[in-house]
Amino acid sequence: MPHTIRLRAELFTKAMRLAGFRSDYALARAMGLNRSTVTRVLTGQLNPGPAFIAGALTALTPMTFTDLFHIIHTDPKAPRR
Repeated sequence: MPHTIRLRAELFTKAMRLAGFRSDYALARAMGLNRSTVTRVLTGQLNPGPAFIAGALTALTPMTFTDLFHIIHTDPKAPRR
């Protein structure tokens, strides 16, 4: 993949707290996802997918895509980690 989406974890966590969510579980419920999915994305174990992105933008309104995520250019020839 030449591009991927990554979470701006620090800003995301700050927005989560400002929105009144005190746990990954509370946020996951508002996003319509499993808590484990939210935790994996927050820790970088999983890249955010469409359901995570849509849920985050819904639960953390008025944050925008560029507030919470960034697009990373990846070199398709680089070895995978």
